[in-house]
Amino acid sequence: MAAGGSLSIVEYFGGDDGYRCGYCKHENGNFSHGMWSHTMTVQDYQDLIDRGWRRSGKYVYKPIMNKTCCPQYTIRCHALNFHPSKTHKKTLKKVNRFLSKGEMPVEKHDEGHEGEPMDSVHEEGVQPPPQDPLKIDHSEVQDISTSPDTDTTNSAAPTMPRDDAEKTTNVTPKPGKGADPNRPLCRKAKDLRKERRLLKEQQKQQEAVSSSVNPAPSKSASNQPKSLEGFITESLPSDPLHRLEVRLVRSNPPSPQFRASFDASYQVYKLYQMAIHKDPPDKPTESQFKRFLCDSPLEAETAPDGPDVGYGSFHQQYWLDGTIVAVGVLDILPSCVSSVYLYYHPDFSSLSLGTYSALREIAFTRQLQQQSPKLSYYYLGFYVHSCPKMRYKGQYRPSDLLCPETYTWVPIERCIPRLDISAYSRLNENAQAGDARALKELSRVLVLHRRTVMPYAAYARKRKGSNDEKEVEQYASLVGQTCAERILLYRA
Repeated sequence: MAAGGSLSIVEYFGGDDGYRCGYCKHENGNFSHGMWSHTMTVQDYQDLIDRGWRRSGKYVYKPIMNKTCCPQYTIRCHALNFHPSKTHKKTLKKVNRFLSKGEMPVEKHDEGHEGEPMDSVHEEGVQPPPQDPLKIDHSEVQDISTSPDTDTTNSAAPTMPRDDAEKTTNVTPKPGKGADPNRPLCRKAKDLRKERRLLKEQQKQQEAVSSSVNPAPSKSASNQPKSLEGFITESLPSDPLHRLEVRLVRSNPPSPQFRASFDASYQVYKLYQMAIHKDPPDKPTESQFKRFLCDSPLEAETAPDGPDVGYGSFHQQYWLDGTIVAVGVLDILPSCVSSVYLYYHPDFSSLSLGTYSALREIAFTRQLQQQSPKLSYYYLGFYVHSCPKMRYKGQYRPSDLLCPETYTWVPIERCIPRLDISAYSRLNENAQAGDARALKELSRVLVLHRRTVMPYAAYARKRKGSNDEKEVEQYASLVGQTCAERILLYRA
């Protein structure tokens, strides 16, 4: 899958010092492990985010969950089974009213949907390492047979309850001379409604069975809830007052379309950071924008069973009447679309563009899944239950949180009661479950030393008296055995 047999190369930084938390504003309560990623394959990054890692530019970090002040749980939405809530539908209708009629709401409905604060990671203080380890001497690469992990087993997707409750009609009783002894006793209206509801459900099941044998249009089809895509395009005339175009441009390596729109995109980002996150004008610089949202370690890759646009890092631009008004930064990976960041023009904040873009990205994930069947999840980054402003991510159902100890997915409904009690929790209820990819053989960890790839056992023999075993072991335990045998850990 990787272009030209590319390999991931990282430098591990550890995570002993505390930094300012962007959620609770604790000055040194934010703890995370970090590494600089010079280059990374999309499969390696998929496996890393499935172990609680996340990238900010080329800096990849993993919160120390039982130590950091605001534990951050990786969250994913089952895109194929997603049904918009009432709030989501209102947002879509609000945007469509603006597009078709120019109606701009006065009130703001996207409070708490501002996205990740930039200082939620200490990426600001991390600079690219001075040495360039990318020039590998392939003639000295030792042959280690490691097959890429292809385990795509996922937890079963819970079905969403339908919110179209049956409507009942009032029946007016006929006048008479009292109870007829030849008829059954009168029953409560509640029981009658329940019986009618059960009868209708039985009829629906019978219709479903008959339609599967002999597919034909039936009344039951019209009773199905409208799809997300249906709400996105609902009530839009052929000639709306405003035209919205969504463009996907590759950010790494930068495509011609990305380069051409770079300055316009940066200006929106700068306005967003100053208005929404209250940054001073000199903070959202062009270099910060590039480092945070344009630079990416991910290789541009394609696969026979992958999406047409390929894998890697992209900007999804929202053009309103020929002007950029919002940008969603995305990674397209083998199993998911991963949301990195969103910024928009503050003049349009009342349109709830945070919610709107997330819904569009879920629809985009569903579109990609038709081309690549295993690409079926939408990752929203981190869910922070201890920060009420960040709980909105849990509203995109059905969704799962990643257990920080077993790295298995748990439906969010089962997690909330535990997180209400404690900010940090082992989410997996099975006390016997463990980390399936836990480090077992340190000797097989791949390192890059003097432009040569070798297993750690060979490196340790060459570097007699080396005192970095504990650091390498910590790194390998955090990325897991599978990634440790694929990713190259740079050793100076």
